[in-house]
Amino acid sequence: AMALVFGLATDPDLRARLGRRLAQIVREDGYRIGTGFVGTPLVMDALCATGHLYAASRLLLQTEAPSWLYPVTVGATTVWERWDALLPDGSVNGHEMTSFNHYALGAVVDWLHRGLAGLSAAEPGFARLRVAPAVLPGLTSAGSRQVTPYGPAEAGWDRTGDRVRVTALVPPGATAEVVLPDGTRHQVGSGAHAWEVGLADELPATVLRGLDTDLADLVDDPEALALVRAEVAAFDPGRARAFTGALRYEAGSTLRTALMFADPDGLDRVHAALTDLHDTRTTEETP
Repeated sequence: AMALVFGLATDPDLRARLGRRLAQIVREDGYRIGTGFVGTPLVMDALCATGHLYAASRLLLQTEAPSWLYPVTVGATTVWERWDALLPDGSVNGHEMTSFNHYALGAVVDWLHRGLAGLSAAEPGFARLRVAPAVLPGLTSAGSRQVTPYGPAEAGWDRTGDRVRVTALVPPGATAEVVLPDGTRHQVGSGAHAWEVGLADELPATVLRGLDTDLADLVDDPEALALVRAEVAAFDPGRARAFTGALRYEAGSTLRTALMFADPDGLDRVHAALTDLHDTRTTEETP
């Protein structure tokens, strides 16, 4: 992420490879964030800059620890020093670094304005704005408003089906460069502006093969992953917790391998559940 965001990698092919590798790491970690104080402010920029919007969306919207939204699920109203300062059972993490008011990991909010809503200063003082929203799968709208020396500036977008409407408010005396989600660019002056473009989400294609399902396919299929976790929890709660903890969702590794020591009857349940899900989807897709 640092090499991509700080411009240390400039060759297009190298940047593409780094982006793919970063997205792969994020997926292998189950779309749970693994960065610290340095990488956290950069990871969303790096993923979006290299076109990995699905990975960015899954990372942003993740609610399992570690993630930005996990603290919200257990009642947090501040940003913590640790991703899991409060454990799921309500107890305080016993680690010595357990501040409940420590903003560093909340640096993603800066990206929510600059990246998701797409509003930033192209020049110091906002004499020139940049409007370049990242329209993530799973979200339907975003917006940002900044009070600049020239007056209020705004940018935002909303999605209806496969159409996205981007809006911008440029204050008097300022100009803006606009990069729409389809890549088209505009230069505009002060006033209210709006554009509409087509945009279809690029979602990963997954294949369910029962216990032989690739772990990369499994983590990219939230419905199937939730189904497997529920089935495993029914016969082995401890092993089910591994699916939200230590398990790495690596391409080439299968669900059968991940559950190699599980009870055979439980394995049959998991296999049957995934097979039923696959068959149901196939039936629904058949004209």
